Amino acid sequence: MLHFRSTVVLKELFQTQLKRPLPGRAGVKATPAACFSTGRLDGRLPGRVRALAPQSFTRRQVVRSFCSKGDSHNEASKDSSAEKRRKAGILPSLEDLLFYTIAEGQEKIPAHKFTTALKATGLRTGDPRLKECMEMLKQTVKTTSDGALDRHLFKKCVQSNIVLLTQAFRKKFVIPDFQSFCAHIDELYDKAKNMPGGQVADYIPQLARFSPDLWAVSLCTVDGQRHTVGDTKVPFCLQSCVKPLKYAIAVHDHGTEYVHRFIAKEPSGLRFNKLFLNEEDKPHNPMVNAGAIVCTSLIKQGASNAEKFDYVMNFMNKLAGNEYVGFSNATFQSERESGDRNFAIGYYLKEKKCFPEGTDMTSILDFYFQLCSIEVTCESASVMAATLANGGFCPITGERVLSPEAVRDTLSLMHSCGMYDFSGQFAFHVGLPAKSGVAGGILLVVPNVMGIMCWSPPLDKLGNSVRGIQFCTDLVSLFNFHNYDNLRHFAKKLDPRREGGDQR
Repeated sequence: MLHFRSTVVLKELFQTQLKRPLPGRAGVKATPAACFSTGRLDGRLPGRVRALAPQSFTRRQVVRSFCSKGDSHNEASKDSSAEKRRKAGILPSLEDLLFYTIAEGQEKIPAHKFTTALKATGLRTGDPRLKECMEMLKQTVKTTSDGALDRHLFKKCVQSNIVLLTQAFRKKFVIPDFQSFCAHIDELYDKAKNMPGGQVADYIPQLARFSPDLWAVSLCTVDGQRHTVGDTKVPFCLQSCVKPLKYAIAVHDHGTEYVHRFIAKEPSGLRFNKLFLNEEDKPHNPMVNAGAIVCTSLIKQGASNAEKFDYVMNFMNKLAGNEYVGFSNATFQSERESGDRNFAIGYYLKEKKCFPEGTDMTSILDFYFQLCSIEVTCESASVMAATLANGGFCPITGERVLSPEAVRDTLSLMHSCGMYDFSGQFAFHVGLPAKSGVAGGILLVVPNVMGIMCWSPPLDKLGNSVRGIQFCTDLVSLFNFHNYDNLRHFAKKLDPRREGGDQR
């Protein structure tokens, strides 16, 4: 990068916080008067921008021009005034500043340099939020002889997504130094890869076909930053990882009070497939088989299984930001043929009148087996986890998928009951909401930060992925993600939410 001295005016412009909201973020509304600022990653300006800025502007004038709050008339006039100065060449636009940030003193930016710099922030070129930008980039590159963009062509490409891009390049996402963070994730992945032991589940014949060497980790932050390592594109069935998701759908549709008329909220302290109810003849929680079967009966009551399945698949697609969600019919058939224990649980629940009135228990069991057989990849499942981490908003589409109530209740039960008979130890050592499945997946949520999916088929004696447990434990040992790492005077850990990964 070329180094330049900044004028007082543009220092103020760079240091002013960008207050325009990131599209799709929860609870943020656009305001008419927004604070615009961006700049080089090191805070320095190209000479041509420095030369354009007159020395006569005072700090007060700049702040008043960009960040004042008043009635709509004043805001409109100030915006108009700022726009006139920008057109006159006095103030650079966000697009110009982004161009100078990436160009590093050159007259043009090769298209591949822009996409490479974009990926370094954690954003993908296939991100739905950048669709307009990427389409314009493809069209524009075709019109150039060298595949490079000058300032005007660059502005044409990025202007539709400038707020998101500016936040990315100014390191305003939840994980500012994303490349450094990903390097740590890769190290944890490699460490867990060498973990010996574990047995691939074979009581469902289709699951026994997976190689014990498969190992993948994907993450998605609440800002849509993505990182994957390993066999992240191999489809596998959610199995028990679907339990918190269908519980969230039930609460989203009916509310907490209605759902918990039928299902309790306590850890059972027993194996997940036990024929056992609490003192009130309710399943202990939605994360054991009995509770999950009852929870399945609460979704789209009165509809056919086909309608119910389409309804849940639509939810799953929204949770995954329209990334891969499939269905393994072979696994479904295999589960139904070998599901004697679940049929026994179903008849026991029917005897104890645990279902809503009019429920067809055998039809519900078919639907239950279907939901367990929904397929995802590590990448798409990490977006599902990130939607939970983001309060019900999908980070890469900005769509509200689940209510805040549904997300809160789901994370609470994942924290206390999500890891089979290892739930207490996992809550103690890792301190994060998670759900495991016998296919080898662990759906992990770091609230307000990211969602992670770990997948490796070999399981320990409690039914949890051996490599997945190791990765989650190491993750919290390195970073301050544990629920109680925020206590004052606690042991120092890396905080990736701070620029530079500063220790607390």
